[in-house]
Amino acid sequence: MLVLTRKLMEKLYIGDNICVTVVRLEGGQVRLGIEAPREVAVVRAELVPRRQSPGDRAGHQSPGAVVKADIKHRPASVHEIDSRRRGRFR
Repeated sequence: MLVLTRKLMEKLYIGDNICVTVVRLEGGQVRLGIEAPREVAVVRAELVPRRQSPGDRAGHQSPGAVVKADIKHRPASVHEIDSRRRGRFR
């Protein structure tokens, strides 16, 4: 795991086409802006199914598990910063 320190509005690039920007620091929380191509799924960790340990039965999942194929890509408007907030962070 790579651990970095970033200040407000500093950016981090992942590969050639993904950019992560620190847009707000408040009360122990960090708000990140993520710019990625539409074909790249950006999903919170709690929505990705857990990896099976070697002792688990193949194909066995808990009833509430989310299968990656069930995760839909977000609409284009969600990828962009809300226009009402755009001026605040730039």
